[in-house]
Amino acid sequence: MELNGITDIARFLTDESAAQQALADLRWPKGKVACPLCDHKKVYETSYETTARGKTTVRKQWKCASCRKKFSVTSRSIFEGSKIPVGKWIYAVYMMCTHKKGVSAAQIARELNVTHKSAWFMLHRVREAMLQEPLAGMLGKSGDFVELDETYVGGKKKNNRHANRTAAAGKKVAVMTLLNRDGDVKTVKVPNVRKATLQELAKPLVDKSAYVVTDAHLSYEGLGDHFAGHSTVDHSKEYVRGMVFHTNFAESYHSLLKRGIVGAFHHVSEKHLDRYLAEFDRRWNTRAGSDGGRAVNVLRTAIGKRLTYAELVA
Repeated sequence: MELNGITDIARFLTDESAAQQALADLRWPKGKVACPLCDHKKVYETSYETTARGKTTVRKQWKCASCRKKFSVTSRSIFEGSKIPVGKWIYAVYMMCTHKKGVSAAQIARELNVTHKSAWFMLHRVREAMLQEPLAGMLGKSGDFVELDETYVGGKKKNNRHANRTAAAGKKVAVMTLLNRDGDVKTVKVPNVRKATLQELAKPLVDKSAYVVTDAHLSYEGLGDHFAGHSTVDHSKEYVRGMVFHTNFAESYHSLLKRGIVGAFHHVSEKHLDRYLAEFDRRWNTRAGSDGGRAVNVLRTAIGKRLTYAELVA
């Protein structure tokens, strides 16, 4: 599957069969369909119809010769059980992968003509696919500079217009960002910004050979004893020292994160914050690739993952 621009996505929105076939080709290269339930290779092709909002859609289906169960291209994936056409799912994934500050459920609901509840659930399922596996290696493993910085996110209280708004509306949540200047970023929700919390989080994620740069927050004192080096930048006096010692990359990441939360989402709850952080991490860590390549990669990782509505709101 190649997604070189919105013109490729438009084709899938108008041709559901093409969208299903594109996802099938991505899931089963060279047409070698295998049962996702038992991995048996002998299957029989069939089809079925679904009706949503008065529109009937034909979906391809297979039956396994071994376990005798039926499955489709969306089985055992984040798309499973959804009546929303595959073409709209591909569009939602592409939009999330191309907007640096994210895309809101309200916008997806308008553009795809689905309910806000459906759009909200769609985006969280895509975020589930964007969750990356644990880091293949520690940050700064080759002795690179790794920036550590903390901030508070959560949106503004006035932006939360829910009728059942609680006292938690507008509450800020602390997050810590660990950013390898020449590699990946990892952002984690933390209960507080005390020394023990931040340092115990950083040590397993950052290689001992890395050179750590932080601001003058007292919680970072003593990191030089664990890593190859540690420099601080006192922002009350300077923002960069020697063109090397700064936390500008981490602050740039925080700027994107905050503008996304306040500008696109308006507010996020602490309960779902981890998925939003995973979304921003995934886009940053794949910044060297194209938007279309990023979307295809997320579609690949959507296979084998599942998030039900009950699990999401539990």
